[in-house]
Parts: sequence; structure tokens; C-alpha cells
Amino acid sequence: MNATKARIVLVEDDLRLAGLVQRYLQDAGYGVSVARRGDLAVERVLLEDPDLVILDIGLPGKDGFSICRELRTRHHKPILVLTARSSDVDQVLALDLGADDYAIKPIEPRVLLARIGALLRRAPQSSTVPSLVLQFGGLRIEGAARRVILDGAEVPLSSSEFDLLHLLARNAGKVLSRDLLFHDLYRRNYDGLDRLLDVRISSLRRKLGDTGRDGRIRTVWGQGYLFALADW
Repeated sequence: MNATKARIVLVEDDLRLAGLVQRYLQDAGYGVSVARRGDLAVERVLLEDPDLVILDIGLPGKDGFSICRELRTRHHKPILVLTARSSDVDQVLALDLGADDYAIKPIEPRVLLARIGALLRRAPQSSTVPSLVLQFGGLRIEGAARRVILDGAEVPLSSSEFDLLHLLARNAGKVLSRDLLFHDLYRRNYDGLDRLLDVRISSLRRKLGDTGRDGRIRTVWGQGYLFALADW
């Protein structure tokens, strides 16, 4: 998507930071409006229907986690969460609630711009997962319906979690590198530090009950991740 046509709602209560980010993104060609209270954010997003939402966590009126949860049932475009906390707990929670990506403040403006560009490029492709039905024991992955069934019960996954699982499962038995996963899923290069994939893998394992020592989705140290064929 061309930046000159993309519209962003920035939900941030820090006036100085909001102004700086708004001006930087406008200079880059984006249309940006700012919501400074959490309790007004959902209404603003639904009214403006932006191409992307940048959402701070610590907000007056309603926190970013609550906003993310509410938006995900009514707004299906990308959400980029900003958090001042680097703990995995917050990152996992944000992704569980439907965020497409997160960034830890302070974030370099060029990095923020790259994250936004990657999300906007990826968004139109969210429904283009191959229409395959993959079956591994009690696990059924329906590409067209974007649905996962485990032992007869549907597993609620975010769109990003489904894309990750489907990519791993389509390559079952093959180790996929972090570089490949970042490029295919997030449209950016892996920089050696980004924890997004680790957090999303952890969340996916938990939702699938994959808690054994030799998990069904395995970390192959120094190489990447493996969807194990025989363990389902």
C-alpha cells in the first residue's frame, strides 16, 4: 500500500511523543490522526476506519490491552502495539489479544516506519493462505476457512498465529529459519534481536497444548523452527 494513501490512527497520551510521531509519519506521506484517551480510541478507530492503528498500552480511561481486545472483534486491519515494558508477559498478552506486531519504546523513527510499511504490505495478503486442509492426527488446519481444530475443538488463533502455524505445517518435517519466517510472515529481515517470532511461537504452543520437552513445534537451536510430523 502506498504511504500517500494509507491512514493511521495513533493512540498515544504523551502529547510530545504523539506530536513527533504524527509529524514524522505525515512527512513520510501517511495521513495521521491522534486519539489521546483510551476510552475514546475505539470510537475514533471505528469512525475513521484507518488502514493501521498504532496503540500505546498505558493510556488514561482504558488501557491498550482492553482497546486491542475490543477492536479485534470489530476492526480487522493491522494493529501495532507500543509498550514501554520489555517483558514477554506484555508482549504475549498483546499478541494474544490480536495485535499484529509490537514495538518497545523508545523506538527509532526509521524502525517504526519500517514496521508500519511491513504491516501495510502484508495486510492485503492476510486472506491468501493456500486453501489446503492439513491433517496431523487430531490437528486439522483449514486454509480456506482459516480455522484450526484440535481433538474436535476449535482453537482460537489470531490471524498472525494462523499464518505462522499454516506456514510451519505446510513445511512439516523441514526446519524453517528465522530469516525465512520473518521475510514470509512479517515482510522484514530478522535483525538478530527481534523477539516477535519467539513470543508468537510461545503463544501458539500454549494454545495448542504443546508443552512437552520435545514439542510438536520444536526450536532447533541455531537453525529455526520445525513442525514435527510424528508427534501429533
